[in-house]
Amino acid sequence: MPGSQILIVEDDASLRESLSIGLRDEGFEPIAVGTGGQALAALERLEPAALIIDIGLPDVDGRDLCQAVRARGVTAPTMFLTARTAVVDRISGFNAGGDDYVLKPFSVDELVVRLRALLRRADAPPGAAAGPAAPGALVLDPATHGCSVGTTSVTLTPTEYRVLGALLATPGTVLRRRELAQAGWPSGAIVHDNTLDAYIARLRRKLATLDGAPGIRTAHGVGYAIE
Repeated sequence: MPGSQILIVEDDASLRESLSIGLRDEGFEPIAVGTGGQALAALERLEPAALIIDIGLPDVDGRDLCQAVRARGVTAPTMFLTARTAVVDRISGFNAGGDDYVLKPFSVDELVVRLRALLRRADAPPGAAAGPAAPGALVLDPATHGCSVGTTSVTLTPTEYRVLGALLATPGTVLRRRELAQAGWPSGAIVHDNTLDAYIARLRRKLATLDGAPGIRTAHGVGYAIE
């Protein structure tokens, strides 16, 4: 755990600096950036042991960034920073692939304790947090709410983006309808089967326009998988 790289994604410069100093004092190696775009660029060359992501980034929603990160095969535990106290906001963060929440304002000491707990639960050595790339090299772009294969891209609605992100986070694994509804819609929303089916059909049509993109398989009576 000492020396573990921690990617901090926080647009507030003073908070970003305070977190970097606090983590460095505790023996971590913080890498701090201010936007979601910078975070994705950093992940092209880094394999952090954990990520700390502010939800209110200037270019993307931190939850959408988390889904893009998960879709790229990065399984490192992720902690969200937020000033939002509503339960629905916290649930949406977990559905996006987050592992913990820290509400602002917070103590850096508390954050470090919770970060260490996350790393223990991850049960993986530092530097081994990244997994295989997304199927068919399909990449999510949280800034445009789109996806691409190579230089060809399509635009997604926010709900399509979240549903596709959930599927890409566990390629080859069948996600139940309830899990996809929780990922794509706000907590408490009533999502009928035919509504989810319609979104899956739209995603299939859009993916079909991307040469080499994976397909979405139906597991009848259960849910869907991307492979």
